[in-house]
Amino acid sequence: MATTPAPHPQAPPKPTWDPRDPVRPLLRPTIRIRLTLLYGGMFLIAGILLLSIIYLFTAQALSDSAAQLPFKVIDGTVQPTTSGCQLPVKSTGDQLNEAVTLCLRHQGDRALEDLLRRSLFALLGLSIIAFAFGYAMAGRVLSPLGRITRTARQVAGSDLSRRIELDGPDDELKELADTFDEMLERLERAFTAQQRFVANASHELRTPLAINRTLLEVHLSDPGAPVELQQLGKTLLATNERSEQLVEGLLLLARSDNQIIERKAVDLAEVAERGIDQVHAEAEAKGVEIRGERAPAVVQGNGVLLERIALNLLQNAVRYNVPEGGWVEVTTEVEHGRAVLLVSNTGPVVPAYEIDNLFEPFRRLRQERTGSDKGVGLGLSIARSVARAHGGRIMAEPREGGGLVMRVTLPI
Repeated sequence: MATTPAPHPQAPPKPTWDPRDPVRPLLRPTIRIRLTLLYGGMFLIAGILLLSIIYLFTAQALSDSAAQLPFKVIDGTVQPTTSGCQLPVKSTGDQLNEAVTLCLRHQGDRALEDLLRRSLFALLGLSIIAFAFGYAMAGRVLSPLGRITRTARQVAGSDLSRRIELDGPDDELKELADTFDEMLERLERAFTAQQRFVANASHELRTPLAINRTLLEVHLSDPGAPVELQQLGKTLLATNERSEQLVEGLLLLARSDNQIIERKAVDLAEVAERGIDQVHAEAEAKGVEIRGERAPAVVQGNGVLLERIALNLLQNAVRYNVPEGGWVEVTTEVEHGRAVLLVSNTGPVVPAYEIDNLFEPFRRLRQERTGSDKGVGLGLSIARSVARAHGGRIMAEPREGGGLVMRVTLPI
C-alpha cells in the first residue's frame, strides 16, 4: 500500500532586497555598516568621555593652583607655603620676582603630574569598560553565527529536520542562514527519497530471493530427484544465498553511512564474544584457533551494528588464514580514553600499498571484484562505515610474517 510522504517544513523566505537594484543594496543594513556604526560610535563616546574627564581634572587643577599660592605676604614680607618654594629673605625686586616665578613653575609641575596620574587612571577605567562593552556587543552581533553553528552540529548528527529560521534584518548573516535552511531542505528531501528507495529496494529484492530459496529447498527435499538436478539445485541455492548476502550487505552499508541517533551502552568485550560464538564452528572446521583477552570497554552506540563490525572482522580473519596452524587473536581494551577492538590473524602476506583497497566495496586482495565463495566483498566496507557512524575509525596494517592487524577505535 502506498504511503503518504510526510509534509516538509516550509522553505525559508527569500531576502526582501533585490541585488540588481542600484539603490537598495546601498541602504541595506549590512554587517559592515552595523559594525562600523557600532564601533565608530563606541570610539566617539569613549573619546568624548575621556576629553570630558580630562577637562574636569584640568579645571580642578587650575582652580586648586589659583586657590593655593606657593607663598604668602605677611607684614610686607613674602613667605613660602610649600616645601618646593625657596624665597630669599632679603633680596632685590628682580631676585624676588625670579624666586616667585620658580615657585609658580614648581606648583604648575605638581599640578601637571597630578593631572597625568588622574588621566591615566581614567584611561584605564574607560579601557576596561570599553573592552567589556565591546565584548558584549560583539557577542550580540555574532550570536547568529553561534546559532548557525549549533544547527550545523545538530544536522551533522543526522537531524536534517533542524532549521535556523533566523529573524532580524536582511543582512549577510540572515542571507547565510536562509541559504543554509534552503540547502537543508533539499538535503532532507534527498535523504528521504534515498531512505524510501532503500526500503522499497529491500522489499523488492528480498521477496523474490526468499521465494527462490523456498522453491529450491522444496525441490532439494524431494528424495526422488535426479542427482544432476540436486547438484544444480545446490549450486542455485548457494548462488541465491550469495545474492541475499549481497542485498543485506548493501542495505546495511547504506543505513550505516549516517550517524547513530539512538545510542546505548555497549561493551565491546561482549560484542566480540558474540562474534566469536558465530564464527566458532567455521574456525574449528578450518583449524583456526581463536584466542586473546577481552577487557571491558563500554561505548555508546548501536549494539547490532557494533556486533557486525566484530563479526565481519572475525569472518575475514578466519576465512583468509593459513591452511594449517592458523590463529586469530581478539582483544578489547580502553586506551587513552577510547575503546579499542583489536583483531590480529595469521594469513598470506599483504602488501602495505594494497591495504586501502581492502576497504573498498567489492574489492579484495589482488582482485577487483568478488570471485570466490568467501563473501561478497562488503565486510570491511561495512565495518568502516559503521565505525564512522559511531564517531570512530578502523585501521589495518600488515602483520609481520603474514596476515593483518585490524584496529577499531571508538569514543567512550
